Amino acid sequence: MYIVLMAGGIGSRFWPRSRRSVPKHFLNIVDKKSMIRLTYDRIKSLTSPDRIYVITNVDQKSLIEKQLPKIPKENIIAEPFGRNTAPCIGLAGAIIQSNGGDKDIMVVLPADHLISDNKNYKETIRAGVDFAKDNNTLITIGINPSYPEIGYGYIQLDSIEYEKDNIKIYKVKTFAEKPNLETAKRFLKSGDFLWNSGMFIWSVEVIMAEIEENLPELYEDLKKIRKAYKTSNFDKVVREVYSRTKSISIDYGILELAKNVVVIKSDFMWNDLGSWESVYNVLPKDKNKNVIHSRDSVIINSNNNYFYSKDKLVAAIDVDGLVIIDMNDAILVCRKDKSQKVRSIVEYLEKNDIIEYL
Repeated sequence: MYIVLMAGGIGSRFWPRSRRSVPKHFLNIVDKKSMIRLTYDRIKSLTSPDRIYVITNVDQKSLIEKQLPKIPKENIIAEPFGRNTAPCIGLAGAIIQSNGGDKDIMVVLPADHLISDNKNYKETIRAGVDFAKDNNTLITIGINPSYPEIGYGYIQLDSIEYEKDNIKIYKVKTFAEKPNLETAKRFLKSGDFLWNSGMFIWSVEVIMAEIEENLPELYEDLKKIRKAYKTSNFDKVVREVYSRTKSISIDYGILELAKNVVVIKSDFMWNDLGSWESVYNVLPKDKNKNVIHSRDSVIINSNNNYFYSKDKLVAAIDVDGLVIIDMNDAILVCRKDKSQKVRSIVEYLEKNDIIEYL
């Protein structure tokens, strides 16, 4: 079994803490350890370090090496440009193939998700790996929804394919994009939908065959990368390929087109920590339901807020439902329920070339 950690994003919805140089997965958002370190610690008992790959970008490669020193440096692969998850996964698959792992199982995990109940989590992965060994399928991990979340994609269940102990695997009927609140409520009420966790299990051979069928141009380029791996030309070939590669997610490019997709219905606590509001939801709160990370604070008649300041006093009066993040060079103030829009600030800064805050 190979495990691939996807760690190339910049975490734009976590600005101003998340920056290009130190993005979300390097932050200690919910623990003293960074998100990527927590992810590694969860999965390190599943396989050996030489079978763990990290796909990141050129700006983060050295940080990954420091954070995860037990992973061989040659297993930390830098993309020259971000091209979404399909090229990322294809790149990992091509490298594993070049190492003779075509028949091996590949577990693909984001590096920045929050998961508790590690025992259940690892049992789910092991069950998926066993199923993938015996079936030419693409396996997704779906989370049984506990409330009508509008920030996640959903997976609709079809017939049950496998059941043993606490593991149930279903054929996928359809994928649904992030819904509005009424649709999310309907999904929840039906009992037929799971949250799409963005975690996948499949054999290298199967996913590469799907890329060949559905993304043939990408597949031809991946063959060039596979041939160049462990040669002096590798970085040059990857850069040339990525300069023309289309940005596309594995969901759009493969999963929504493939006919052999199944989903494991899972109950472990999972959160993709996609906004400051989602961080607020999982952290301990004071009696007024405030989350406060600061050297000191004076909070008067204020409720349901998230305050962060590394080295300043936080003072607030008569405020409710806010996110306030204070950094040395930038301060974010927004409504907690609108914190998904923080990425628009990053987009504005990029568009106007105000790079000192990125």
